[in-house]
Amino acid sequence: MSILAVKHQAINLGQGFPNFDGPDFIKEAAIEAIKQGNNQYARGFGIPQLNAAIAERFYKDTGLLVDPEREVTVTSGCTEAIAASMIGLVNPGDEVILFAPFYDSYLATLSMVDATIKTVTLRPPDFAVPEKELREAFSSKTRAIMVNTPHNPTGKVFSLQELQLIASLCKQHDSLAFTDEVYHRLTFGAEHISLASLDGMYERTVTLNSLGKTFSLTGWKIGWAVAPPNLTWGVRQAHAFLTFATATPFQWAAVSALKAPDSFYKDLIADYSSKKDILVEGLKEVGFKVFEPKGTYFVMADHTPFGFASDVEFCKFLIEEVGVAAIPPSVFYTDPDDGKHLVRFAFCKDEDTLRQAVDRMKVKLKGKVVARTH
Repeated sequence: MSILAVKHQAINLGQGFPNFDGPDFIKEAAIEAIKQGNNQYARGFGIPQLNAAIAERFYKDTGLLVDPEREVTVTSGCTEAIAASMIGLVNPGDEVILFAPFYDSYLATLSMVDATIKTVTLRPPDFAVPEKELREAFSSKTRAIMVNTPHNPTGKVFSLQELQLIASLCKQHDSLAFTDEVYHRLTFGAEHISLASLDGMYERTVTLNSLGKTFSLTGWKIGWAVAPPNLTWGVRQAHAFLTFATATPFQWAAVSALKAPDSFYKDLIADYSSKKDILVEGLKEVGFKVFEPKGTYFVMADHTPFGFASDVEFCKFLIEEVGVAAIPPSVFYTDPDDGKHLVRFAFCKDEDTLRQAVDRMKVKLKGKVVARTH
């Protein structure tokens, strides 16, 4: 979709990266680290200062006190943290539960591990966890469940009740939990809760996070995994042979980022709330059925009012004829039919770009059935 967007000069609301830069104080810290000669391999599991900063931030966010030397592993982005956790802690044939739709890295990495994948589908309008399906998915063979909250691509934030259900099933079946929390700072009127903070869950949870989404520095690829020592051991065994170490000057800069004042996060939410409102209200005006997100910087919408047979067909039309790029969410499901009526937009763009995209859709889509179903 991004390649097509370039070809047709479309406004790219598809891929989830900002079209604006991260804070100057963090970039200056990276430049200073380079000038100071911090340019060789870092310690494999992270420079001590960053491990300590992650542990301190984790304590503020969850109330959990962790040992930065034994329970924190710095990785090359959260995607590597995901891979290291799955490769290091899941064996061939183990069952792992995913909530569909899901970030495509989960399925790819579990396929490398030769795990058996079970999916539980979250459905619009609220993408609530279906309790009966989830209970049926768990068994004595369940090694782990992957929980992404706030959730890409739906924008869902898992509720306390849903997390308590997941926790109870993990404890009942002696299963692990991998929690991808890269959007934990991007919530809108909903509370983000780390699964690890629930009673009896820290000892069976690997909490995964990164710098990129919160600080708009996705190209730096600084991530981490927080877990008890026995699970950290497995993560580090895999990490050692995936990337071994992560970019040293960016680790030093990440220390500065994680020490940002609370005012930074308040401003972040205010900024993204404004962006979200521009896109959500614009999509509604155009004629989409919009499932307003409680978190992340994505919006899911139903494109069926415009008469297309599939999300791929609609997204191609959107790029080629309207000049806006979005993502067809069927790629995030094990059964593509579950997502063929949906489309995902990203609002991690400056406000002028979002308004231009909405204006293009109003001209070409508003009030029109633009294709015939097959």
